[in-house]
Amino acid sequence: MSRSVDADAIAIRNLNVQRGKKAVLHDVSLSVPRGSITGLLGPSGCGKTTLMRCVVGTQIVESGEVTVLDQPAGSAPLRSQVGYVTQSPSIYSDLTVRDNVAYFGAFYRKTSADVSAAIDSVGLTEHAKHRGDELSGGQRTRVSLACALVADPALLVLDEPTVGLDPVLRVELWDRFAALAAKGTTLLVSSHVMDEAEHCDQLLLMRDGKLLAELPPDELRARTGETSLENAFLSLIRSAGAPT
Repeated sequence: MSRSVDADAIAIRNLNVQRGKKAVLHDVSLSVPRGSITGLLGPSGCGKTTLMRCVVGTQIVESGEVTVLDQPAGSAPLRSQVGYVTQSPSIYSDLTVRDNVAYFGAFYRKTSADVSAAIDSVGLTEHAKHRGDELSGGQRTRVSLACALVADPALLVLDEPTVGLDPVLRVELWDRFAALAAKGTTLLVSSHVMDEAEHCDQLLLMRDGKLLAELPPDELRARTGETSLENAFLSLIRSAGAPT
């Protein structure tokens, strides 16, 4: 399904999140264009998951504004438009791959053909009759992705979907993400692995709950004079005065 790319899918203004007495996100402002792959990158513990929870509407915010697909984050109309895949695979171990995806598809009145298409899109057609407890960790991650894809969301939020996967599977997943973006789906993908930034149209670089930069990979290289994105990120941190 082709989608409009005229407006931002996500617009965040002056977002602050506090957990207890600790500030987790500090005055974060950013935008995510529709129909793009935007990489949310930074070391573990820098606030990536908290930011994603704000986008999907499951995080209490201290102050600021989060708009998703022209609606306040967490609004009822967004439930069928936003897919969210957490770091830990969220599937039922005693159900088959197909039954897992069909269960989530039923919430959106999806057909058997829709379920098959979602399973095929993550390369698990041959495993459709296998139970969750018969799958590898990487396969379980792909089932979680299929459960989100079956709703055909306009926005797909993926929290470190490639962590722990072998290099071949990582490449396959990024190829699938590119195919989704080409069809108009917006993807926000977090990672702490800088080489994955190569697959993104735009980068959001975070450190200690702050947004250091919002720019394409090539612009990051040009700004820092580094050819390696990992070195470019480190250079950006040093120029911002943050400890490495």
